[in-house]
Amino acid sequence: MAAKSTEVEHPKRASGWAARDTSGLLSPFEFSRRATGEKDVTFKVLYCGICHSDLHMVKNEFGMSTYPFVPGHEIVGVVTEVGSNVQKFNVGDKVGVGCMVGACRSCDDCANNLENYCPGMIFTYGVKYFDGTTTHGGYSDIMVADEHFVVHIPDNLPLDAAAPLLCAGITVYSPLKFYGLDKPGMHVGVVGLGGLGHVAVKFAKAMGVKVTVISTSPNKKEEALERLGADSFLVSKDQNEMQVAQGTLDGIIDTVAVVHPLLPLIGLLKSHGKLVMVGAPDKPLELPIFPLIMGRKIVGGSCIGGMKETQEMVDFAAKHNITADIEVIPIDYVNTAMERLAKADVRYRFVIDVGNSLKSSS
Repeated sequence: MAAKSTEVEHPKRASGWAARDTSGLLSPFEFSRRATGEKDVTFKVLYCGICHSDLHMVKNEFGMSTYPFVPGHEIVGVVTEVGSNVQKFNVGDKVGVGCMVGACRSCDDCANNLENYCPGMIFTYGVKYFDGTTTHGGYSDIMVADEHFVVHIPDNLPLDAAAPLLCAGITVYSPLKFYGLDKPGMHVGVVGLGGLGHVAVKFAKAMGVKVTVISTSPNKKEEALERLGADSFLVSKDQNEMQVAQGTLDGIIDTVAVVHPLLPLIGLLKSHGKLVMVGAPDKPLELPIFPLIMGRKIVGGSCIGGMKETQEMVDFAAKHNITADIEVIPIDYVNTAMERLAKADVRYRFVIDVGNSLKSSS
């Protein structure tokens, strides 16, 4: 029997924008969402951030995309329907969904609130859900998700500027906490002042940490120091500046998603320092081992965070008035936004005004 088309495989009609091939070009797309199950939350999507991963995935640069492909995993909106067994949400609540919509819920990682490291973790877009259908992201008018993978957005956070916290925010918050780089008085470097980096500066400063921004762009110095509140700024191409700063950092959050040298960053670390990679370059990086051995330094990684920690991060952001710096766009600007994102021409996150610009099918 032939598989049902995406328009009719589920009962809820949905509209969005999708890529059809590796060109990554997005265009209007009619599809469908599942009916609200007993543990599901259905919400009207109002805003969706554009993440660098969206750009990689629409072009299949990670080699795992299937088409048609609806991106978007920084999704916020208002609840329109809840299932009969939903405990945490009510119609009218402001909510969000980030990078994942499912996990096995039975492995050790899931038992420890680390669903993001579950071998069966299900991404919000482009992979198979439990029912065998493909998940579609937030460049769309409605979203249906198991309540376990939905977070409350506190009332004092504006929805548009809160959307990027669901990927960019948790991606930097989690390693700051896990690697012990959240202690007041510590000195932490942030590499790359983009969508992830600018939020990392805000979270680290709110934790009481001294922050140095490390960038290839000297023209970002004033922005980093004056507006984002960083304590110092290093131009990574300036060998004199980098030499003076050798051995001064307790840890570094590296947000850069393209190939770049690690040796100069390892040199900035104190003995026992930690270089944590959260950007996802599509090619391997060169890792020199000798400087790690001589300083008992580590290079680690981190991938978003579990649902408990994601809610904790959003609540921390609300308490400290942390939001992303955004440029709000209509959905028909999305292809231009992708081109600009590829050139790092955004300060610092595009957010699609889905609610006001997407023509809905319903």
